[in-house]
Amino acid sequence: MTGLLAKERIIAAPGYNRWRVPLASIAIHLCIGSVYAWSIYNPSLIRVHGVVTSAADDWSLSEVVWVFTVAIVFLGLAAAFAGKWLEEVGPRKVGVVSACCWGGGYLVGAAGIMTHQLWLLYLGYGVIGGCGLGLGYVSPVSTLIRWFPDRRGMAAGMAIMGFGGGAMIGTPIKEYFIRLFYQAPEYLGTQDQVQLITQAGRRFADIAGELREVVVVGATEVRDMTIAGPEGVYVVDTGAAGVAEAFLVIGLIYLVVMLIAAFSYRLPAPDWKPEGWEEPTVAERGGLITAHDVDIDQALKTPQFYQLWIVLCLNVTAGIGVLGVARTMITEIFGSSLPQVVDTAFAATYVVMISAFNMVGRFIWASASDYIGRRNTYWVFFVLGILLYLSIPWTAQQVSVSPSVVWLVYFYAATMIIFTMYGGGFATIPAYLADIFGTRYVGGIHGRLLTAWSTAGVLGPLAITSLRQNSVTTAINELATSIDANDFQAQFGAPITQLDELVAQNTVTIARLMEIAPPGTTDPTSSLYNSTMILMALLLGIALVSNALMKPVDPRHHMQKNPA
Repeated sequence: MTGLLAKERIIAAPGYNRWRVPLASIAIHLCIGSVYAWSIYNPSLIRVHGVVTSAADDWSLSEVVWVFTVAIVFLGLAAAFAGKWLEEVGPRKVGVVSACCWGGGYLVGAAGIMTHQLWLLYLGYGVIGGCGLGLGYVSPVSTLIRWFPDRRGMAAGMAIMGFGGGAMIGTPIKEYFIRLFYQAPEYLGTQDQVQLITQAGRRFADIAGELREVVVVGATEVRDMTIAGPEGVYVVDTGAAGVAEAFLVIGLIYLVVMLIAAFSYRLPAPDWKPEGWEEPTVAERGGLITAHDVDIDQALKTPQFYQLWIVLCLNVTAGIGVLGVARTMITEIFGSSLPQVVDTAFAATYVVMISAFNMVGRFIWASASDYIGRRNTYWVFFVLGILLYLSIPWTAQQVSVSPSVVWLVYFYAATMIIFTMYGGGFATIPAYLADIFGTRYVGGIHGRLLTAWSTAGVLGPLAITSLRQNSVTTAINELATSIDANDFQAQFGAPITQLDELVAQNTVTIARLMEIAPPGTTDPTSSLYNSTMILMALLLGIALVSNALMKPVDPRHHMQKNPA
C-alpha cells in the first residue's frame, strides 16, 4: 500500500492530457465542500429530542454552529501541516488520508447524534472531519498550478471551484436523507385539547396517568418543521429527526468517492511545461509577479505573508459566519413577513444557490485575476462587499415595515454577489501567493496561510451567533413588556416573572410571543442580523487597507538558486 501511494507512482507519462487532472481535484472538493451546507443540518440537530421543534434538552443553535467552526479551525491547522507534507509525499497519499478522515468523521459524528453526546459530534465532524477538509483542500492546488503555469488564476480556480460547489450537490442529498429517515413524534392534539402543566419552564401532559414532556408547535412554527404537520402538542422523544442516519449514509458515500478520486491524481515530470509555452520575462511579469522563489519558512518572515493572511482572514470572516446559519438567517429575516414564499424548501434552495454562486465565483474571479491582477481583484471584493453588507440592514428594515417580494429579490441578489466574491477570494489567493513568493513552494505556503481560515472559522460564527443572541434576548424582553400578563399566563402556563427560565427551556420564543402580542406589533425577527452585517463591512474595510499596502518581496528573501 505504501508503494501504491508513493509520489513516484503518480508521475505522468509523456503526452498525458493535463485536462484530466482537474476531474480528480473537483471530485474531492465537491465532497469536502459540502461543509458549506452545514446549515442544512442545523434545524434537525436542534430538534433531536423534540423533532418538530426544540425541546428543553435539545442543543441550541450556537452549540451546533460551533461544530462547523471546529471543522474550519482544524481545516486550517491540518492544511498548515499538510502543505509541507504534500511536497514530500505527493497528492495521492494526502488525498487518501483526507478521505478516511472526512468519511470517518461523519461516522463518529453519527454516533454522537444517536447518543446525544455533543462532544462526539465535535470530535467526529469537527476534529477528525476538519483534518480531512484541510488535507483534501491543499492536495490539488499546487498540483494544478504546476500543470497550468501559463494560467495560474484559472488553475487555482479549477482546484478550488469544487469546494464552493460542494454544498450545491450536498444540500439536496442531505435534505433527501434527512427526510427519508424522519419520523414524526406522537401527536396529542391542539393546545386547547390537551391539559398542559408547566414545571421549571418545561411543558408536560398527563398521558395514561404518566406525566410526559411535550413541545407545543404554533401556527408560525409549522413552516419550520422538516415535514409539515398540524400545529399543537407533540410528545418528546417519540419520533426521529433523521439527521443521525443521514450522517451515517453520507459519510460512507464521501469515503468511497474521495478514495476513487485520490487514486486518479497525477503529477507532471519535473522538467515538464505546456507545449509552446515559455517562461515570461521579468518585464512581461510586471508589478507584483516575481521571477524568484521564496522558501516556505522564509515566507513567514516577510510582511507580505501577514498582509495576505489579514486579507484572507477578514474576507472569510465576513462570509463564513453567514454560511454557517444561511438557512436559519433567510427564514428569520423573511419567514414572518413572506411566509408563503420563504418556507423550508425555499430556504434549502437558498443554500444551494449560495453554493452555486460560490463555485462560479471561484472560477470567474480567479480567471479574471489573470487579466486585471490579483490586487485589483481584491479591491473589487472589498469595496463592493462593504456596500452590499451595509445595504442588508436597510433591506431588513424595509421588509418588516412593508413586506414585499422586491426586498427578498434584492437581498437574494446582494448575498449571491457577496458569495461569488467570498469564493473568488479563496480561489485567487493561491495565484496571489505564487505571484508574490514564486511557484516552487506555493503549496506549502498556501497551507500555512490557511490558518487564517481557521481564525475566521472562529471569528465569523462567534460574531454572528453572539450578536444574533443579543438581538434575540433584547427582542424577547421588549416584546414581553407589551404583552398582557394574563395572556402570557394563558399561553405559557406560568407568570411573566418566570420569563428568563421559560426562555432558557425553549418554551418562550419570539414566534410564540408574537401570537399574543397586541395588533400592529412589529415582528423583530427580520432585524436580528443587522449588527452582524455592519461588523462584517468594518472587517472588509480593514482588509482593503492591508491589500492596498501590498508590495513585492524584498530580494533578500529570495532563494539564491533552485535546488535540483
